[in-house]
Amino acid sequence: MFKNKAENGKNNICGDKIAKIRKEMSPVVSQQKLAVRLQLIGLDVNKNAVQRIESGERFVTDIELCAIAKCLGVGVDDLL
Repeated sequence: MFKNKAENGKNNICGDKIAKIRKEMSPVVSQQKLAVRLQLIGLDVNKNAVQRIESGERFVTDIELCAIAKCLGVGVDDLL
């Protein structure tokens, strides 16, 4: 049977890594700033969506994952 949640019960497997990488950036990038960066490249997300992604409450599409990786300056593999 197909599972649509990660083993930890979250809706994605990348949220924790997104938050970690975002907070390690210098200067630190806020969730709001990440949302603005994503909007500038055409992804319709806001600060609340970023927060829900990082907490594992929201699914992440492949297109969103690629855009987030681009905004954070990392590869998609670094987020998985």
